[in-house]
Amino acid sequence: MGYAQLVIGPAGSGKSTYCSSLYQHCEAIGRTIHIVNLDPAAENFDYPVAMDIRELISLDDVMEELGLGPNGGLMYCMEHLEENLDDWLTEELDNYLDDDYLVFDCPGQIELFSHVPVLRNFVEHLQRKNFKVCGVYLLDSQFITDVTKFISGCMASLSAMVQLELPHVNILSKMDLVKNKRDIDDYLNPEPRVLLSELNQTMAPKFEKLNKALAELVDEYSMVSFIPLDLRKESSIQYVLSQIDNCIQYGEDADVKVKDLDPEEDDLSP
Repeated sequence: MGYAQLVIGPAGSGKSTYCSSLYQHCEAIGRTIHIVNLDPAAENFDYPVAMDIRELISLDDVMEELGLGPNGGLMYCMEHLEENLDDWLTEELDNYLDDDYLVFDCPGQIELFSHVPVLRNFVEHLQRKNFKVCGVYLLDSQFITDVTKFISGCMASLSAMVQLELPHVNILSKMDLVKNKRDIDDYLNPEPRVLLSELNQTMAPKFEKLNKALAELVDEYSMVSFIPLDLRKESSIQYVLSQIDNCIQYGEDADVKVKDLDPEEDDLSP
């Protein structure tokens, strides 16, 4: 049984920084993880790259040879990856043991985890290879400044959850950059009535029914909650990692160590 995180989220949400900080944290506590680059446009890394999609295909080559733009070129690269799951990816995965822990650093194009089936097929391939996978969705905490942006972030996260059908952890990244954390607190454990009231105040009356439906959706899908992540604090990184480990039951398959009884203690004779 292998374990994997699929790190997704909008461009600029801090996915690569998260992967780098997670690697450094695990290195400090003596835990081994392997970071995989799935972004064909990436150039610089703050972590050792265990697997790199650019060995299969790179965005620069695609744009130059096919005359595609950045977004079209990236989609071409990811579709090429999808076509090579049984070849390139399988060969790369064979280099890792059953209990290895992989973290996949994904591109930030939202369509990859909202409606295009590339990442879904990628996840299904990992699962066929006996990997337990958790979706880790990052959202920039500075994006959550009012109720409309919060609802937008929830809908994007929920779209990824529905598309990928994975155990899912949502993270508010870049908490170290938030000046007034009280502005964020209300959205960590949102009250549907408060959300609805704020939505109705900021939007036209004709949207009241839509606002009510959105607030109820957030309430019913209580799994759409966010964990704040402050990369300056080891405790914050450890808490996020423990939540993800719990989702994929990492460590639960380990053999239980039973202390041997002392023969003298076990002897009940007088």
